[in-house]
Amino acid sequence: MLLRDAVSGEKIMTTVIPAPDANNEWRLSTPGSADWERSPRPDASDKYFMVSTDGHAQEPKDLWATRMDDKYQDRLPGVIIGMKGQKFQKTEGFRNPLKLNDIKFEGQDLLRNKAGYTPEGRLADLAADGTDAEIIFPNKGLTMWATSDPDFSHAMCSVYNDWAWETFGPHGDQLIPMACIAPAALDDAIAEIQRCAELGFKGLQLPSKPIWGPPDHEALNYNLKEFDPLWAAICEVDLPVTFHISTGRDPRTSRSRGGAVINYAVHSLAQNIEPIANLCASGVAEQFPNLRFGSVEAGIGWVPWAIQAMDEAYLKHHWAVRPKLDLLPSEYFKRQGFATFQEDAAGLDLALRHDLVQNFMWANDYPHHEGSWPHSAEAIERTMGELDDLSRARMLGLNAAEVFKIPIPDRYLNFDDAKASARKIS
Repeated sequence: MLLRDAVSGEKIMTTVIPAPDANNEWRLSTPGSADWERSPRPDASDKYFMVSTDGHAQEPKDLWATRMDDKYQDRLPGVIIGMKGQKFQKTEGFRNPLKLNDIKFEGQDLLRNKAGYTPEGRLADLAADGTDAEIIFPNKGLTMWATSDPDFSHAMCSVYNDWAWETFGPHGDQLIPMACIAPAALDDAIAEIQRCAELGFKGLQLPSKPIWGPPDHEALNYNLKEFDPLWAAICEVDLPVTFHISTGRDPRTSRSRGGAVINYAVHSLAQNIEPIANLCASGVAEQFPNLRFGSVEAGIGWVPWAIQAMDEAYLKHHWAVRPKLDLLPSEYFKRQGFATFQEDAAGLDLALRHDLVQNFMWANDYPHHEGSWPHSAEAIERTMGELDDLSRARMLGLNAAEVFKIPIPDRYLNFDDAKASARKIS
């Protein structure tokens, strides 16, 4: 469907969103934004500049099968058929194959399942949601780190990066993929960082843990000096680092009752505290003050608690703390860290109180079911009404624009905050 931009009059392609079914009607609940200085509504002339800092690619099913070296073919993730005809997803690093339920999606749930397969379709879908640009992460490719073999992981990441740049590179001001890096293959990782920076990627994705598997205090982790060359290489190319959930270890650790909720809320989200703590408490953030790093899709409500807990441990366990830092761990996060959220009302309540507005970034998680697309405006109105206009503007798009160096369209530059962010980017 063709619409005209509310300011420029320019024709833009947008997706027609059908009315929600009974299971999705709650998404339309909103107190509105009539008393706001600006609006999150897609058709508003005074709309906020909006960047979703978490969207997901829809990779071709045969992407790795058609591009990977023959020696890896038998190890690629895939579907196996059980003795009774059941389908299971096998992934090298998972303890057991995951049973695939035959779900028949309908209405907007079906719309989400089919969305995002072409750049043109994504741009139309984003326009319908009021989103000006999105940071893109893998979907099927989140399992690229589910192996204890760094070389295998690196090979999968390289294939994904080639495809992501081919697919989204021509739309680089709006569709912004993160280059995926397998850090445990250190020399290859550094070379891939340099290659992807030269291609034009605006950011990097590392797994929540450098080596997949259950907790092991002897395993490599980001607090160790072994990774100093990695951080140095990242700072040299001046790209932010992201840690997306479900990339540190098998997130599907609960079976049966409540598993769908438990696995998302605990075994997926909780992983992301670890890399953030590693960088803030180990001296990495101090040694590399230009390193920008952030948690993706784990919400923000945990951030005030986590940085306060780090400070408390640093001060109260002073006899055991190494290294001694110039600043408290929380100060490194506030200076260099960020975290993304979808509808984290509890976290937003704490953003102003703990001076974290500059560290938080909104996302719609397109096209995933746990995201807010295609009703992000309503979700924003439900959760961000207690914030002031500048705080909303920063978290909805300006923070992301500055970190990922995303051009801000001219239509938004009549607002002083957007103008100031544009100057920082240039």
